[in-house]
Amino acid sequence: MKSSCLFLIVLLVGTTHSLAQVIGKSFPYMEAETVEDQVVKLPEAVRGKFTLLGLAYSKKSEDELNSWFQPVFEKFIQKNKGLFESFGHDVNVYFIPMFTGVNAAATGTAKRKAIKNVDPQLLPYILFYKGELKTYKDALDFEKKDVPYFFVLDKNGKIVYATSGKYSKVKMDEVEEVLE
Repeated sequence: MKSSCLFLIVLLVGTTHSLAQVIGKSFPYMEAETVEDQVVKLPEAVRGKFTLLGLAYSKKSEDELNSWFQPVFEKFIQKNKGLFESFGHDVNVYFIPMFTGVNAAATGTAKRKAIKNVDPQLLPYILFYKGELKTYKDALDFEKKDVPYFFVLDKNGKIVYATSGKYSKVKMDEVEEVLE
């Protein structure tokens, strides 16, 4: 009991006040597309497995979103080899740039740019959202436009962890703690 209370305190301190309010809520329905235009419906498509989602809805937040690519790829996507293989996490991962308002027209260009510039091993983990922002801004408590937001969903699509901003080892440790 003590350790779970301590974990909850650490979890809440590790997130911003606003983001702590989304913990326990279901992730809102979202339709996004792969670079091949295949529709992925969240959270339905990821039920049954823990999921890490990174969302960004401004050009300025893109660099911070990208700072997570390599560490997340190495930790959760790349298949571990050798002695520690059994200690890997079986988790869905998606990075989702969000194109809203007048920027929605740039979705196709962004997909083509990703195909050209992103490591092909990462492409299946990038989804593109095109549509309105208000639903997600309200449901996910997006406070700042220029930072990415990250959510860990449980097997039922409920948010169990939330953070924002550039990658840090502390944030990755918090994500791993939730997944264990």
